[in-house]
Amino acid sequence: MSKHMSQSERNDIEIFLKEGKSFKEIGRQLGKDCTTISKEVRFHLVERKSGAWGQGYNACAIRFGCKKSLLCGKTRDCGVKKCSNCNICNDFCSSFIEDVCKILSKPPYVCNGCPNLKKCTLRKKMYVAKKSQEEYEYIRSEARTGIAITKDELEQLDQILTPLIKKGQSIHHICVNNADSILYSEKTLYNYIDSGMITACNLDLPRKVKYRPRKKAGLIHKVDTKCRIGRKYEDYQVFMGENNYPLVVQMDSVIGRKGGKVLLTLHFVKAEFMLAFLRDANDSQSVIDVFDKLNELFGIDIFKKLFPVCLGD
Repeated sequence: MSKHMSQSERNDIEIFLKEGKSFKEIGRQLGKDCTTISKEVRFHLVERKSGAWGQGYNACAIRFGCKKSLLCGKTRDCGVKKCSNCNICNDFCSSFIEDVCKILSKPPYVCNGCPNLKKCTLRKKMYVAKKSQEEYEYIRSEARTGIAITKDELEQLDQILTPLIKKGQSIHHICVNNADSILYSEKTLYNYIDSGMITACNLDLPRKVKYRPRKKAGLIHKVDTKCRIGRKYEDYQVFMGENNYPLVVQMDSVIGRKGGKVLLTLHFVKAEFMLAFLRDANDSQSVIDVFDKLNELFGIDIFKKLFPVCLGD
């Protein structure tokens, strides 16, 4: 059974509501839970300002017995003696207080099956299957569009990319020289610039107009697979079996909000001691910077003794 509502099922709901059936009865007919029917109806309500037979729209609580006239500033040539008989009097009257039907505050929350529908001049809420299907298709389409990058990640990328482009560097040159900070493919960066998401624009890329259009591809994060050669967990086990290194440092990243700051943790297993370093982003360059600072702080000899073996996930 599909969890999505079909057009025919929405048509049936509209018919059943007009017949005055409850959510439980409709759910039993369609093989759906009553809460599913309730959510479908409440999330796709259509409001209408319509009157009744021989009467225009008027939702004022004091509409009965009201004798006000010429509120809109027109002359008596408009043909309406009392403004309460005009469907626009609510927009001009300073004493207007909207009268809301109490029936709409409880199931089925709509006027489809109301016996007084043709006599009522208040604001109405209707369930229309066609409108509901259009809203569903629009939301489904919107959910499949957009980019897989947060606002913080985009701002960080912009801070790196835009100044270098303004200096005249090409996208390829920037990616090569900042491989540990920019984790996106060149094609992705061109797409971001083309869509106006980066401060730099196409006018800052004089060679871009010479490129031929290419087929769209999904988002690709660059990963240098060569760095894994000889550094897999199986290689670590073999290395530890052949060498007697008592000190092992386990390295990991603690990620909080996506696109925000990240902790790099270094756990000295034997000493049961842990260091944590705050990084601005979860990229390779920030990890390199931490180890460079440690090397500079301790000196190469002490650094080698402290970090003979590092195990990352």
